[in-house]
Amino acid sequence: MKRLLWLGAGLAIGALVVRAVSKRMQRLTPGGIAESVSSSIGGIGETMREFVEDVRDGMAEREDEIHRAFADGVALDDTTALPWARGVGEKFYSSQYFREQQEGDTSR
Repeated sequence: MKRLLWLGAGLAIGALVVRAVSKRMQRLTPGGIAESVSSSIGGIGETMREFVEDVRDGMAEREDEIHRAFADGVALDDTTALPWARGVGEKFYSSQYFREQQEGDTSR
């Protein structure tokens, strides 16, 4: 009886080992490698798509902030971080061209 038990256990373990080795060998065939590469590329493509969508959302949000600040005529950020940008908006808003546009604009 003990011999039958060990024979059954050996057959079960042997079948599991053969199945595991067969799966690993399938991954090393040209078809298995192609499947692995295509799934990896698909994952990279999806990740890139999500990144681009996040960047576009951030750009749209920032663009809205810029448009609102420009329409209100206020400084958008602290200009101490960008000393070269100090006074740029003031020069534009005080220009003759800007005043002429505002005076002649009847849509507002």
